Amino acid sequence: MPEPIVFYDIPANVRGIAFSGNTLKTRFSLNYKGLPFKTVWVEYPDIARTCKELGIGPTGTWPDGSPMYTLPAIHDPSTGTSIANSTAIARYLDATYPDTPRVIPEGTEAFHGAFEEALAPTLVPHLLYIHFPAVYGRLNEASKAYFKAARESVLGGQMEQWSPLGSETREQQWVKLEAGLGRIERWLTADGKERRFFMGDEPSFADFVLGARLLGLKRAIGEEHKEWKRVEQWHGGRWARLLLSMEAYAT
Repeated sequence: MPEPIVFYDIPANVRGIAFSGNTLKTRFSLNYKGLPFKTVWVEYPDIARTCKELGIGPTGTWPDGSPMYTLPAIHDPSTGTSIANSTAIARYLDATYPDTPRVIPEGTEAFHGAFEEALAPTLVPHLLYIHFPAVYGRLNEASKAYFKAARESVLGGQMEQWSPLGSETREQQWVKLEAGLGRIERWLTADGKERRFFMGDEPSFADFVLGARLLGLKRAIGEEHKEWKRVEQWHGGRWARLLLSMEAYAT
């Protein structure tokens, strides 16, 4: 049994609950593969310092041109490897632990790359304006100011104005999100057959990417909130069933 992998995640104000649509992808991957790991919680202002200490480079660039350091990240003491970015982590885990279930099945690397490229414009633009303000309300005080300023630098404007509760703007965002998920449902049923996951009967990284986005939204706005209850009814309850399938990998 390898030494536990150290998984760096972002804490919420409810202890032990992960809500990031990015870090959940890696949590799903580690649990699906059955690899031992421990979680280290990192507040947003400490992410850059933590990555630098691990020798992990930036994964992107902020609008002002400064380097962007992000989570998820892992450190694998068995190999001495530290790496960020959920897709890169999934590929690393598949290559390093070939005796565990593959997250990206052999021969589907191109499919998964294309899937992430297609998902971004289909789902993410309609999701973020709802999700980010809800996430802000779940953060510890240590992260709130940093998170708000960073997201406003990317999306522009004031976070409070992005998706006010009860507004027509927010209603249209939900309508567009439903339409985006409807497009994804058509991908899943393109041949007229019903399938549980993108690759058939077993989940893959594509399911983890979509499931993480939806679970992050569910946890941020609250599973009992009427808006989430609405999502659960969309497309014959498909997305509620997907998240039920993801529960075993979300701990």
